[in-house]
Amino acid sequence: MASIAAAALPDDSAVAHRRSEARIAWMLVLPAIILLFLFVLLPVASVIVLGFTDFELGYGKFRFVGFENYAHLITDRTFRKSLWNTTVYTAIVAPVSILLGLGIAMLIESETAARSFFRTAYFLPVASLIVAMATVWQYMFHPTIGPLNALLALAGLSGPNWLGSSGTVLYSLSIIGVWQSTGFNMVLFLAGLTAIPRELYAAAEVDGARSSLDRFLLVTWPMLGPTTLFIITISITNAVKVFETVKTLTEGGPNKASEVLLFTIYQEGFVYLRVGYASAMTVVFLLILVVLMFLQYRVLDRRVHYT
Repeated sequence: MASIAAAALPDDSAVAHRRSEARIAWMLVLPAIILLFLFVLLPVASVIVLGFTDFELGYGKFRFVGFENYAHLITDRTFRKSLWNTTVYTAIVAPVSILLGLGIAMLIESETAARSFFRTAYFLPVASLIVAMATVWQYMFHPTIGPLNALLALAGLSGPNWLGSSGTVLYSLSIIGVWQSTGFNMVLFLAGLTAIPRELYAAAEVDGARSSLDRFLLVTWPMLGPTTLFIITISITNAVKVFETVKTLTEGGPNKASEVLLFTIYQEGFVYLRVGYASAMTVVFLLILVVLMFLQYRVLDRRVHYT
């Protein structure tokens, strides 16, 4: 019996040790869980609940209206217009910034003399405060004193009112979005290019990949799969969340030609004070992001080569 009790002691000690480690682990992770609950889960739950009410700031009473807010979204021309503008903006900014970021990263990677300078120069838009830089872009796009229209005048062309015309304002904001996102994508692609083993290029050359295009298609592009998937996800998410440039430069105008989803939500919630309706818009906005992320990982993740 004594031998059996002695044999059981190590097991009991091991169980007690594991329980102690588990308690310490929960104590360490508890602050993060509390912060996640307070600043992520609780606000999302509150927005979902408010989306079913007619709550307005400044009014003490509100009532549950079911899906009335969501039904109104279907017929709301402002919401549909902002949804379309956001789609067009994302369709321009995301792919163009990704392609430019990849191209610039490959050029910098092949340049040894001034690599640090170009890397810093192209990353400056990311580090710059976009609200402050919007003033610079406002000057560049100015219809009379702006340098863009001055260059067009030298070529004998009449420049448009970039930010004041319904036909050009969204494309002008897209140019700013591309300028802002390209540097960030470039840095991520540079990190991915640096991680590719040089031996793979030598092996590809032995196998007959003589041209730069062949080496890119056989080695670089497949090995950049995980990086590209991450960049696509981040680029689309950031493009859908555009707000600062619209708020600073156009206020959604002219004639709602540059109004995007986040700006519409801001207008409904903080200008018109219709928090219930703005919450319903926010829920739709979050659902769009979730669906986009799901589709990206569902479709693209299967084609990604992980080392």
